[in-house]
Amino acid sequence: MLVTGIEILRHAHENNYAVGAFNVNNMEIVQAIIEAAEETNSPVILQASQGGLKYAGVEYIAALGKLAAHKAKVPVALHLDHGTDFQQIMLCIRHGFSSVMIDGSKYGLEENIAITKKVIEVAHAVGVSVEAELGKIGGTEDDIVVDEREATFTDPKEAKIFVDETNVDYLAVAVGTAHGVYKGEPELDFDRIKTIKEMVNIPLVLHGSSGVPDESIKRAVSLGINKINIDTDLRIAFATAIKDFLADNPDNIDPRKILGPAKKAMKEVIKKKMELFGSVGRA
Repeated sequence: MLVTGIEILRHAHENNYAVGAFNVNNMEIVQAIIEAAEETNSPVILQASQGGLKYAGVEYIAALGKLAAHKAKVPVALHLDHGTDFQQIMLCIRHGFSSVMIDGSKYGLEENIAITKKVIEVAHAVGVSVEAELGKIGGTEDDIVVDEREATFTDPKEAKIFVDETNVDYLAVAVGTAHGVYKGEPELDFDRIKTIKEMVNIPLVLHGSSGVPDESIKRAVSLGINKINIDTDLRIAFATAIKDFLADNPDNIDPRKILGPAKKAMKEVIKKKMELFGSVGRA
């Protein structure tokens, strides 16, 4: 079932759990996510970054995502992750994405609000949900790079103003996570999550969640995080499985046999994340 992001996340928001949003780049990743969701009876979000769309093409990603969703026995949303270009966002909507993100976090509050409202005006008119970001999440997400010194936590008062002004469906907050592989253990600002949630009362999104300790994830969910983005952990599982297979089978040239173990490895990671987030059995 292809549904909007808010259809999935409103239930998570009202029932205090989180839904995994997993980045896709090819067919095997899509299959791993959907199989894991069906086996755990979990709602799920397939998401593609601008880099993923550049690699595979928006038409291919949209076709894969929509086909997978329509065949799935669980609710599935197809989401654009970290959209920074208005034309790119409109292209995703045109090709059937049911959720988009407008990332105006590099701008000041007023300009971020203006850009977000422009996207929401179009997206909501055609039944597409919108995620926005306030504060700057550190690390690297494709072509978006935020230096450690430039990363800024989300101000709860600004979050309230932002949500009231834009009517955004869900909000990505900067509370101590970062994109990419962590060099040390991330420290989340749990008090900030709690305060923002109480002030805005909409689904909150945690980016850069790969590598965050399980206990920190559980606490963040208990305080109001409802969408959790996972990409790096899938890349690690994918690459490790392929390296191990080729090490044991150096003469094998069959892509099906090479990619099969990678899909299985990713599926196991995804199922564990779904259990951790509390979305198992919620479809």
